[in-house]
Amino acid sequence: MEVIHKRCAGGDVDAKRIVVCVRIARDRRVHRETRTFETTTKGLLALADWLEESRCTHILLESTGVYWRPVYHILSERLTVVLANAAEVKNVPGRKSDVNDATWIADLMAHGLMRGSFVPPRSTQEQRDLTRTRKQLVREVVQHTQRIQKVLADANINISSIVTDTLGRSGRAILDAIAVGETDPEKLVCLLNVRVKKDRLTAREALSGRVTEHHRFMVQLHLRQIDALQAAIGGLDTRLQQVFTAHRDEMQRLTDIPGVSQRTAEIILSEIGTDMRRFETAGHLRSWAGLCPRLDESAGKRRSTRVRNGNVWLKTTLVQAAWAAMRKKDTYLRTQFLRLQTRRGPKKAAVAVAASILTISYNLLRDGSTYQDLGPNYFDERDRSRVAKRLLRRLTDLGLDVHV
Repeated sequence: MEVIHKRCAGGDVDAKRIVVCVRIARDRRVHRETRTFETTTKGLLALADWLEESRCTHILLESTGVYWRPVYHILSERLTVVLANAAEVKNVPGRKSDVNDATWIADLMAHGLMRGSFVPPRSTQEQRDLTRTRKQLVREVVQHTQRIQKVLADANINISSIVTDTLGRSGRAILDAIAVGETDPEKLVCLLNVRVKKDRLTAREALSGRVTEHHRFMVQLHLRQIDALQAAIGGLDTRLQQVFTAHRDEMQRLTDIPGVSQRTAEIILSEIGTDMRRFETAGHLRSWAGLCPRLDESAGKRRSTRVRNGNVWLKTTLVQAAWAAMRKKDTYLRTQFLRLQTRRGPKKAAVAVAASILTISYNLLRDGSTYQDLGPNYFDERDRSRVAKRLLRRLTDLGLDVHV
């Protein structure tokens, strides 16, 4: 097998140490040397010095959790670091050890058998940390809200049947009153906003329960946690606004796409960056994000058409944006969703629209252009004869005799 890199290395990383195998091909012979270093800064600097002394040009690392990050940051200053998907570097079963793994990874690097993972620049990684942390905090707010509803259900109080948002103006006023000891349904009903359409009798029945001291303690506990989380989310919003000030033009281009809000645009930019040269085509980007069918074929049969694994943070955000785009009338994306929904179902239609949003984002960021919607009649205008035949066939199925 052809040797691509004559002087390279492979590293197996864990929380405390890294095992590195240096592979040097010389005069049709291969020399290997394996050493173990601690993942402290001192240990990684010693590793970088050893690789420079060995005149290694490339090192392949296995992306294990977050342990690869400090190793990547330090070594990338001295040589080319390639990050590989852990699922793609598995060794032969029965020969599992750190030394064997490092040797195997070095051999893969030498023969050019591994594709490097997308590692964004440091600024984009920091943006990722902010957007992902914000999403996690929002999830925690939802979890505490659900726990409050569970506590109140034990007290036979059902706020969710009255208001759509438990933490909205009316819901929060009722929760605060219950937390301080108010149990009179009449007084709780008076805290509802005038916009609440539930009749007062139904609301009074829903707020009539048996609230104990334990229930009040639990509601207070969860409300304090929610307040702390919302304060942290507010701080993240301020930080995100500062970080994305330099990308105001890209943000504006993305938010012109139906269904893409400011938060969605921030997540897109933090996950894929602004430099689209890393992805050869829009299809490569969709594949990396996990928004295309997997290649699973055997004996001439397609065994599965499910979407492949990819960037979960980006995929879920784009699917949510697809559902929002579906509600935007007189747009290309809504028409695409409705066309696919009749044949493939709403879930697959949403995934297809999400892939279209990602493709549009790729083209806008690559070309620096503005979004131009194709319109709701794009599919009909593209092939008018096909549409006419379909409609005639539909009229014939209904029992009508049509003459053209």
